[in-house]
Amino acid sequence: MSSPQGTAILDKIKELQDTSGFRDLHWEGSFTDYLDIVRQDPQVARTAYQRLHDMIVSQGYEEYNRNRESLIHYRFFDDPFENGRDAVFGIDKPLMDLVQIFQSAARHYGTERRVILLHGPVGTAKSTIVRLLKKGLEAYSRTDEGRVYTFYWSPDGGERMDCPMHEEPLHLIPPEFRPVVLRELSNGPTVAFQIDIEGELCPACRFIYNELLEKAHGDWTEVVRQIRVRRLLLSEKDRVGIGTFQPKDEKNQDSTELTGDINYRKIAEYGSDSDPRAFNFDGELNIANRGLVEFIEILKLDVAFLYDLLTASQEHKIKPKKFAHTDIDEVILGHTNEAEYRRLLSNEYMEALRDRTIKIDVPYNTRFSEEVKIYERDFNNRRVIGKHIAPHTLEIAGLWAVLTRLEEPKRAGLTLLQKLKLYDGRSLPGFTEDSVIELQFEARNEGMFGISPRYIQDKLSNALVSDQSRTCLNPFMLMRELEAGLKHHSLITGDEQRTRYRELLSVVRDEFDEIVKNEVQRAITADEEAVKRLSANYIDNVKAYTQRQKVRNPFTGQDEPPDERLMRSIEEKIEIPESRKDDFRREIMNYIGALAIEGKTFSWNSNERLRRALELKLFEDQKDSIKLTSLVSNVIDEETQQKIDVVKSRMMKNQGYCDVCATDVLNYVASIFARGDTKERLA
Repeated sequence: MSSPQGTAILDKIKELQDTSGFRDLHWEGSFTDYLDIVRQDPQVARTAYQRLHDMIVSQGYEEYNRNRESLIHYRFFDDPFENGRDAVFGIDKPLMDLVQIFQSAARHYGTERRVILLHGPVGTAKSTIVRLLKKGLEAYSRTDEGRVYTFYWSPDGGERMDCPMHEEPLHLIPPEFRPVVLRELSNGPTVAFQIDIEGELCPACRFIYNELLEKAHGDWTEVVRQIRVRRLLLSEKDRVGIGTFQPKDEKNQDSTELTGDINYRKIAEYGSDSDPRAFNFDGELNIANRGLVEFIEILKLDVAFLYDLLTASQEHKIKPKKFAHTDIDEVILGHTNEAEYRRLLSNEYMEALRDRTIKIDVPYNTRFSEEVKIYERDFNNRRVIGKHIAPHTLEIAGLWAVLTRLEEPKRAGLTLLQKLKLYDGRSLPGFTEDSVIELQFEARNEGMFGISPRYIQDKLSNALVSDQSRTCLNPFMLMRELEAGLKHHSLITGDEQRTRYRELLSVVRDEFDEIVKNEVQRAITADEEAVKRLSANYIDNVKAYTQRQKVRNPFTGQDEPPDERLMRSIEEKIEIPESRKDDFRREIMNYIGALAIEGKTFSWNSNERLRRALELKLFEDQKDSIKLTSLVSNVIDEETQQKIDVVKSRMMKNQGYCDVCATDVLNYVASIFARGDTKERLA
């Protein structure tokens, strides 16, 4: 006897069911019904490449310019199917090249007869890109725009037989009738898409077709009366329209895995091993018909496999054992790493494959902000339960990862860190877009070497679980993990490379020092009224200085010369030399004037350089009253502790710190300032 609770659950599921949607997805009809569908919507008869390209574009895209280059970001690669689970970041250019190949193939410009090879170092999202395409095809085939149809045989009084290769129903039309049929179909309401019937029936369907045609005394209409057209839902799990092949040990490889094999049990039933009914058309190239086949580590394939692959790509045909060449319509996509690709280049027996391959380089990220998004997707408050990830932890990971992928700049006075910031779209004095283009031209191999995101993810995981007593993961812990793991990293080939990575960690530590110093300084100077007063005072003096006027003293009421000491005390904080002070002051006044022309009001934080200078000046004036360095000695009076608690609460409120990591950062910055005070006294 069922329980009331169980019945309630079943009733709830029944409410959520969409039975009408299920019927649409499992539509069946006659061949005549299908011709009506094609006439109304010719795109249901698209090729695999056409469908794949339309699928990507259907999710929308955004055009933008970077370093004078027009780029496209396809939203498809944000993974709208699983809320970004397999989203790909920072490689819009390679993805754009890939989509252009799909577009060219969709228009029959020749690339549809090639194997597409994604090439790059380990961990560059090659497998993720293919996984997204497969996932997208599954979802697209379930939409009205992405409908796909196939057929099965239902002869009078006979047993149902599905087409083993999920063929296009229009293949049933004999070549001599096709021009007439296509002419009639082109008179439908949608004429923008040109239908083209490519290919013939597979051996199994051809056998049934010939038998029925003979029984019908050549009446083709009687043959197609005995077929039923049905909607096809692509599915990797069900091996329908999506195939995956992974090379195994050479002794266990068999090319029948690609093109199918004889069903020995049925030989006794049908009397011959050349009867198509005694053959399993279930190789990866068979079942991937109408969709996509992925070759994992494609260049590890045995030579025997390559012959099938060459014919499949160039001729769109495969050769099952004991049968004639069979037409296929599918996208062949492989991926490989640098070592395997170098082996391909050095193997003279692979020339035919090289000639039929389009290689797309998929590099690591060289844009810092995009690299950080990879780690934010996997390590965030939703997925990391019970531990807080301190601000800048993931940024530090991304910073170091990208630095390992860049070449040392040849331009004098430019550091590797500055180069990283330029690549990320930040502006630096003396550098323009042309500078970035020149830097990228000098180092075309950037992104094809360096640390993989997987190594970073592994070390983040280690850091999260290594000390269960800590409730917060901070950059100090992560940097220790990153450095400790270098001596065991299997992809580091020598001590020189290991030493370079350690040196880059030192660069990252120095940058982190500057970041947290700035944040603590900002928290200390968070009294906005005080900053506004300082800003207004500075602007009044600069205005008077540039216009050669005097400033009214608010206390005495007397007109006095501009306060040179005040202005220089602010400008020196951002290292404006004495010789450039006039240029900087005119720059500020011009900036204020430009804002006024645009109808905007100048604020103390409108100009980035001036904002930083004001904050540093205010910090310099206030740090002694807070006595931050007293944290180092652990001797803190009550008044100072109250001020430090205010700073900590500001960091927690405005900058995302928790109590633990805010305390850690304050202690760390206090030690930095203490070291600085010691150096000054020694000097």
